[in-house]
Amino acid sequence: MYIEKPNPSPVPCENILLFVTITYMLRYHVAFHMPRKAGEMVVAEALDFSGAMSQGFDLADARLMIAGAMEDLAQDLLENGQPLPTPDPDVQAEADLVELIPLSVHAGTFR
Repeated sequence: MYIEKPNPSPVPCENILLFVTITYMLRYHVAFHMPRKAGEMVVAEALDFSGAMSQGFDLADARLMIAGAMEDLAQDLLENGQPLPTPDPDVQAEADLVELIPLSVHAGTFR
């Protein structure tokens, strides 16, 4: 491999690591359960991402919290060599609101 210096003469280089990254955008269904009484929180559950649950003071907070929970779980799965769950387009839930929440996954490897 050759890397060019500011002048046009190429210089041979050895032992250079190239870090390649790939980004995928996955969207998972999240069920939101609104509070029934004052002082309760909004509960969020990712329907097609097993284990991702969170809560927030309001809907916006719950969206941020569940996105963070999914990112943490995805990171753990990838670090342990396990695949991410495949989003299920036909998932059903009894909830006050169901939304698609994006999960951005960054994976890289040295070559």
